[in-house]
Amino acid sequence: MATTRIISVHVNQGKTIADCLTDRIDYSKNPEKTQGGELISSYECDPKTADAEFLYSKRQYQTITGREQRHNVIAYQVRQSFKPGEITPEDANRIGYEFAERFLKGRHAFFVATHTDKKHIHNHIIWNSTTLDCKHKFRDFLCSGRAVARLSDAICTEHRLSVIADPKRGKNHYGKWLGDKAKPTHRELLCGLIDAALLQKPDGFDALLKLLAEAGCEVRRRGDTLSLRHPDRKGFIRLSSINGYSEDALRAVLAGEKEHTPRKKRTQATRKKNTLLIDIEAKLQAGKGVGYERWAKVFNVKQMAQTYNYLREHGLLDYGELEEKATTATERFHALSAQIKAAEGRMAEIAVLKTHIINYAKTRDVYAGYRKAGYSKKYLAEHEGDILLHKAAKNAFDELGVKKLPSVKSLQEEYAKLLSEKKTAYAAYRRSRDEMRELLLHKQNVDRMRLCMKPSSRRRCGMKCRPSTGKGRGSRRTTRRRSPSCSPASSSAPTVKHPFRATGRRSAARTARPKSTVPISAPVIQPPATARVPGTPSMR
Repeated sequence: MATTRIISVHVNQGKTIADCLTDRIDYSKNPEKTQGGELISSYECDPKTADAEFLYSKRQYQTITGREQRHNVIAYQVRQSFKPGEITPEDANRIGYEFAERFLKGRHAFFVATHTDKKHIHNHIIWNSTTLDCKHKFRDFLCSGRAVARLSDAICTEHRLSVIADPKRGKNHYGKWLGDKAKPTHRELLCGLIDAALLQKPDGFDALLKLLAEAGCEVRRRGDTLSLRHPDRKGFIRLSSINGYSEDALRAVLAGEKEHTPRKKRTQATRKKNTLLIDIEAKLQAGKGVGYERWAKVFNVKQMAQTYNYLREHGLLDYGELEEKATTATERFHALSAQIKAAEGRMAEIAVLKTHIINYAKTRDVYAGYRKAGYSKKYLAEHEGDILLHKAAKNAFDELGVKKLPSVKSLQEEYAKLLSEKKTAYAAYRRSRDEMRELLLHKQNVDRMRLCMKPSSRRRCGMKCRPSTGKGRGSRRTTRRRSPSCSPASSSAPTVKHPFRATGRRSAARTARPKSTVPISAPVIQPPATARVPGTPSMR
């Protein structure tokens, strides 16, 4: 059983590409984890000098293509873990090498390091993001993790190893799912010790390390790398890997150059999302069964209760006020959207105009010489690039209708002003968007509720808000609602057992009991009826 995970190796803040490559590769090649370096294999690179070779290929890529590295991804890594006791370290290394060879297809240099320090044997497969010919880059495509898992499972199956038959992928990781119940991680414990030590206001960084040592934290320094280990945990963690707690950052905090912000534990905030009411009639016509109908009725009751609570809290129980406020919120949203789009359009226009003005000023003398030369073809061939830039700038001025060229400084000031206005408007835009969505959602629920209240409507909402005649789906039947003037004896409709109520004399009596009705045209929104789960006794 092999589990895989693809990881992008990024450039850490405050470090060079060479330092990041060295740190990552040194960790993978750790002799204590690879049985003295015996469990390391490579392709088109030497594991001892892999970091230098990767860096050299990136410089060659820049020289050959003329492109600079825009992203901070310098390498890629796949962690491949195996079931404890199922495979030997040597076989795990060979499987990792086969996986990398088939996945990369010989286009990238890589090495495989097998670690045996854990209960489960696992591989660290690191490959260079630059190809061997130094002309292309590895592109992390969509669903690459799924492709990696499929290839790894296929190789494990070929070697008669077990695989995970039906892996479940969640949106959040396990620690996030646990929330406040999750145990603190090693990094969180170290951050807590450092925060407590900083509160004592040590004189310098050495004094800070002394306080950490007194608290039971083990400090280790290898070269320029400083690592800490909590007394209750195994292994060391580099300070440079903790955001805001690196050695340079802590020295700046102690020197008074920077303010320290303690790290907070992230928790998963659970928010109940409001949704639209379910059109039960349409779902039943689509093939849903009786069980879905019963669930959907309870769901609609809950959603309508949320809508009623929202309208009551905001004083929008009158339908006219709700409609007016929804219209106002929609108009405000569209106005802010138009304002932001206009600002973005003008900013794009300023950027283009600024570029053409600079090109026009740089090539003015060249074009003047071109005119003095009588538009000579020889002069054009010698200065073709500058002349084309000059003509393009003039054409752009004509298209934009610019007769007098503005200064670059004024354009920069206008751009900065528009950018500030856009940021301010965007904050209001997001607030108005959320308000509009919420109001329209609750208004649609109310509209659907009003539609269900009409006698001519044949839709089911589960709210017990309309008279219903005839048979329902299958053997389910409902009773005809009677007006207060009608009596049970005079009614020709038979008394039928209600599907959500307990059987018995009391239930029959309640069914025959006259009930008051709300006029359909009433503008005031009434609270929904309370839904009971089928099979539970009545609370009356």
